[in-house]
Amino acid sequence: MDIDWTGQLLDQLDWHWQHQLRPRLDGLTDAEYHWEPTGGGWGVRPRDEVDPTSAHGAGRYVVEYAVPAPVPPPVTTIAWRLGHLVVGVFGQRSAAHFGAPPVDYDSFEFAGTADAALHQLDTAYATWRDGVRGLGAAGLARPCGPAEGPYADYPLAALVLHINRETIHHGAEISLLRDLYRARR
Repeated sequence: MDIDWTGQLLDQLDWHWQHQLRPRLDGLTDAEYHWEPTGGGWGVRPRDEVDPTSAHGAGRYVVEYAVPAPVPPPVTTIAWRLGHLVVGVFGQRSAAHFGAPPVDYDSFEFAGTADAALHQLDTAYATWRDGVRGLGAAGLARPCGPAEGPYADYPLAALVLHINRETIHHGAEISLLRDLYRARR
């Protein structure tokens, strides 16, 4: 039996996207987007409100992070997690493997509102999804190449699986933060 591995990999992520993650993001408010469940967390904030050593982004709003991350790492907001999905999960990989425009944390214009962030997310996801859809068996088997550093020799299928895991993982975190926001007192 022939198995359409591209279809299987894409269906895993796209089913999750359409039936779990994306519906859970409908109605996201700006208050939820920026909500900090704990003090001292990382988020997406106006540039003038952030320590310049941890501010990354090209626009008025920047994402906070540091390398190496503090131990324990700060709790991140929904805004931070959406920015990570847009840039680090989908954006950089779509640029490296599917010809999308280059993007990185320092050159990206992070969204200050939930609606703008969801638009960025939908665009980044569609670019990744369409790129994966175009892969056949040979595309899935080709090495990831230098963009993936120590994973350069891994097949692109391994990266697709990793992106699926990252999306499901961060989507679950975002969903939990929405639940906690709704249940707070």
